[in-house]
Amino acid sequence: MKTAITELLGIDMPILLPGMSWISTPELVAAVSNAGGLGILASGPLTPEETKEAIVRIRQLTDKPFGIGITLLMPGSEANADVAIEEKVPVINFSLGKGDKLIERAHAYGAKVIATVVTEKHAISAQKSGADALLVTGHEAAAHGGDVTSLVLVPAISRAVNIPVIATGGFADGQGLMAAFSLGAAGVAMGSRLATSSDSPLHQNMKDAVVRKTEQDTIYSKNFDGIYARVMNTPEGVKATKKPMNFFLACIEAMKAAAMVNQPIWKVLIGMLAMVNQVKLLAYFGAAVPRLKAATVDGDYKKGVQFIGQTQGLINDQPSVQEIFDRIRKQAKDVHNNNNQLLQD
Repeated sequence: MKTAITELLGIDMPILLPGMSWISTPELVAAVSNAGGLGILASGPLTPEETKEAIVRIRQLTDKPFGIGITLLMPGSEANADVAIEEKVPVINFSLGKGDKLIERAHAYGAKVIATVVTEKHAISAQKSGADALLVTGHEAAAHGGDVTSLVLVPAISRAVNIPVIATGGFADGQGLMAAFSLGAAGVAMGSRLATSSDSPLHQNMKDAVVRKTEQDTIYSKNFDGIYARVMNTPEGVKATKKPMNFFLACIEAMKAAAMVNQPIWKVLIGMLAMVNQVKLLAYFGAAVPRLKAATVDGDYKKGVQFIGQTQGLINDQPSVQEIFDRIRKQAKDVHNNNNQLLQD
């Protein structure tokens, strides 16, 4: 396939693995890149030292382009961004923050920068800042999707900017890929689909739960981590989204979470002080970490909370990344041929 995204990123298939904490590891990143897409490393749970080790590991596993995800809101993100730039990572994907300086530094050595956005306003701002492409996250997506569905958000933003758009939220197969093209996107990200591949480190309990559940079995709420997010409908998922956690309890949990991701508590406190207007949000973000890790890493279905998209209802097996890509290519060709027949006089 050849689109503006494959040309921009130097890949064969316009399919991305977004940076999902504890899932988008070097092994899965490399599997996606080797299959022809672009794998994006999740740096959120990593220290700068671990980030460097992960980048080295990816380069041992693939000679294809890959990226790194930087969540600017989080303490430690600046240090991880420094590592990414020192290591000259080919693609940087930033979210939840203003990326002007990061874009400038990445462009200095020839990297491409993708900004994650959920609104037209932020999309236009990211383009003005120099972003090379946009990861447009619709309502159907796992974790922090926007208020608007991909069916409307993707074409709205595609019309508002002149840089390539990557659609995410609701895309898990060749039909979805072709639909994204029709909406104006030049590629897609498939987090939930690739997270349930046999190459993914997502705990088997959660992979099996995704296969069992339907598109109805997700919850969209801001009570879990302070920003509207989509999680799997599990006992803890219901409990965690019923009402916001007490702020002081959230602060305590955030301190515990700092240890879980090897972040010094003092660094988290400094991060909170540096963004005093967002202390509450950072506390809720931190408090969410133990429950996310319980599901994703430990497979604790009852105590954990799992980010998952509505494409859960389209996922009924756990093939390898290569098998998923091969299947998508065939499905896309079939859709293209069928559409051509519909348009014949």
